[in-house]
Amino acid sequence: MFLQNKRSETLIEIKDKDLEILFNPLKKEIEGRIQEGEEEQDPQPFDKQNLTFASGEDLPRCWIDPDYRT
Repeated sequence: MFLQNKRSETLIEIKDKDLEILFNPLKKEIEGRIQEGEEEQDPQPFDKQNLTFASGEDLPRCWIDPDYRT
């Protein structure tokens, strides 16, 4: 899955094995790889609050806020 960093507008690749972390509102960070250049970048942590879908749409609140029901 590809998400976009709100600040730099670069694409971030999230591996399928990490999608459960993405959906978990108790996890504030997720590991991903910046998609720049021809070589694959090293994985690094990203704050989920700073990520959007590639379309610019925000992530669902239930993915980032553990108190989304209140």
